[in-house]
Amino acid sequence: MLLDIAIGDAYGAGFEFAEREKIDSFNNLTTYQEHGLGIPAGNYTDDTQMSLALAELILESAEWNQENIADKFVECFKRDIRIGYSKGFYNVLSTVNSGEELISKVKPVSTANGAAMRSAPLGVINELEALKNMAKIQASITHNTEAGIKSSQAIALASHFFIFKLGKPNELFQFVCEQTNYKWINNWEKEVACCGIETVNAVLTVLGKCKSLSDVLLSSVEFGGDVDTVAACALGIASLSDDYHHDLPEFLFKELENNQYGHDYLVDVSSKLMSYVKTNR
Repeated sequence: MLLDIAIGDAYGAGFEFAEREKIDSFNNLTTYQEHGLGIPAGNYTDDTQMSLALAELILESAEWNQENIADKFVECFKRDIRIGYSKGFYNVLSTVNSGEELISKVKPVSTANGAAMRSAPLGVINELEALKNMAKIQASITHNTEAGIKSSQAIALASHFFIFKLGKPNELFQFVCEQTNYKWINNWEKEVACCGIETVNAVLTVLGKCKSLSDVLLSSVEFGGDVDTVAACALGIASLSDDYHHDLPEFLFKELENNQYGHDYLVDVSSKLMSYVKTNR
């Protein structure tokens, strides 16, 4: 899961809020593109780093509360500082040294997609009400709004649906709508803003119409806008199901960054997450 999140994030980052001309010319799965802010081609962003933070905390079996989650966000940022975060949140993370400090400095009124982008690892939680509560708690640190909480729950539930083999891709949309008690859209066509609701709509659209992982990645970027988040979530979730043809080009794996917290580390943590599922059923 985490490796595919990172691949979607890194590939999508090259097209995040890019001009339509760049998307039309280079969204063809032949190479990673450099992000306009200077993020090197093949490097992931905050979407993956924060997903990794939640994955590690799950594996540590620490109490799931705001302070512990915020501590993990700060820890993962400090050990591997990278751009890609919103300017305001990056500045806050740069100045704090604990979760308590982070919570005190963040006004959690955002309706953006930051809570949703990091929620896929929560799909490993077996019990649905516990999963939804954990998604709500982690969202409330930064996005304590209906949009932030519902979008966080939706991504976690979509991941859970495939991890626990609850149905086919054409049944996913109804499951997420019912479990979140929210009327999502699965025919999104517009550019995707940095918005939790729009991001989930785009992800559910891609997961519902695509038959392969390559198509998931291409279609996520084709929307335009905040496409690294759409691609990270959609590819990470789709990778959990054998109903999608697993046909990603080899360069996406070979050219993904492989520093201390890169390719090999992501594979290792993902393996431990799947073991967590087996031992906590």
